[in-house]
Amino acid sequence: MGTLDSIRSNPEAVLFYSFFKTLVGQPVTVELKNDLAITGVLVSVDQFLNIKLDNIKVVDEERYPHMLAVKNCFIRGSVVRYVQLPAPSVDTALLQDAARRERQQPATGARK
Repeated sequence: MGTLDSIRSNPEAVLFYSFFKTLVGQPVTVELKNDLAITGVLVSVDQFLNIKLDNIKVVDEERYPHMLAVKNCFIRGSVVRYVQLPAPSVDTALLQDAARRERQQPATGARK
């Protein structure tokens, strides 16, 4: 299955992918499933919600001192727990509208 097919088959991923693309250049904090939280500037995001950050800083430097020398990173989407966004960067009306339109579209396949 190609990458476009994987996006089309998962409408929720499309919504998040499109939203994160609008935040490129903005500061974000990504919390990983291993409790590591990294703040940095969002450089890119792909259809698998993999994230690339520049100018990173670890939130808890004492717990992760080995990360002090790291300046940029690539984060696999499957290890992300949360992404914290700056409030002014979030257009809640746009997100609500997109979610509403997505809900109104007929389902293309049954979920199991």
